[in-house]
Amino acid sequence: MAQTGSATTTRIVELELLRLRTSSNGRGAPVLVRVSDTDGFSGWGEVPGASPGQWESLQTRFAPALLDHVWARPTEAGEAWVDLPWDPSVASALDTACWDLWSRRRHTPLAHALGGERTALTAGVSLSRQRTVESAVREVNRQVGSGFRRVRLEISPGWDLDVVHAVQASFPFLVLQVDAGGRYTESPEHVEALHALDGLGLLAIEDPFSPDDLEAHARLTSELRTPVALYRSLTCLEDVDEVVRAEAGDAVNVDLARLGGLTPARRAVDRAVDSGRQVWCGSSAATGVGRAATVALASLSGATLPVEMPGAGRHGRDVVSPPVRAHDGVVPVPLTESGLGHGVDRRALEGRTAESVVLAPHS
Repeated sequence: MAQTGSATTTRIVELELLRLRTSSNGRGAPVLVRVSDTDGFSGWGEVPGASPGQWESLQTRFAPALLDHVWARPTEAGEAWVDLPWDPSVASALDTACWDLWSRRRHTPLAHALGGERTALTAGVSLSRQRTVESAVREVNRQVGSGFRRVRLEISPGWDLDVVHAVQASFPFLVLQVDAGGRYTESPEHVEALHALDGLGLLAIEDPFSPDDLEAHARLTSELRTPVALYRSLTCLEDVDEVVRAEAGDAVNVDLARLGGLTPARRAVDRAVDSGRQVWCGSSAATGVGRAATVALASLSGATLPVEMPGAGRHGRDVVSPPVRAHDGVVPVPLTESGLGHGVDRRALEGRTAESVVLAPHS
């Protein structure tokens, strides 16, 4: 884990919140957070989809708490909201913004500040369930044609073996994993289907059972050769420790917005790797701000599996420049610029911002 340098204190003197127009995916409105210090340095973070309650909480509780807090290292920023009700995506936005600011102050790439070592990452893409097996194969073909080297298919009981067989028949050398979304139970027919998937050479079977049923995941982990991966079970750093204690899963999907920011996500990667688990960095990010933070996190040496990126056909105008995208299946880690390595494009934000608020300390 990287050393976080000198202990010069930081005080946030301005905190800007920008609520973007509601996305069409039903997750709520993305919110961007900008924090600025006394020397004029700024850092950015993202809430992928904020409910009205989260937007209010950001303004009235989390942001004021950070404005009243002085910290020396970004790992200490979270002490500002430790007594507030846990909200990982809101905490993540502020934590990430503090890491970005701290890195920019030191003219250091965020990836290096976190302890990352890689300069480029293999990219993966996730595909939701398609209407037919044929349409699923066509969509995989589009992503493979764009250079993606790993595809993550959504499956469910009755929509699993046939679609996997069809994709593998068309793309025998594709790295393929499946996301079950907790839709399976330990019923004989469901367990039989999961064991049948075990013989297909998949990279991982993700979240087969309910997120809170670690015992079922542990039993399946002991029975399969294919790694069982966990994602929805992880909503804080302590959940990673519980997964390790339960011996559930062989791999974890670390999403900084679900864990509360870069500080706990970096620790989660370390703890998962120390326990012998494989790691990849998923991303629920709605903008390039969140995706850039994910790339920095995925540059850690322990995050060896492909990082999650938007697929072909999903590129609108990003709010950062240059956009955070995979090129021929590879995502570069920006190492020539400080912080996130991507500047926020204010002109792109103008047409997407529904509401903005600027807050300052009371005294």
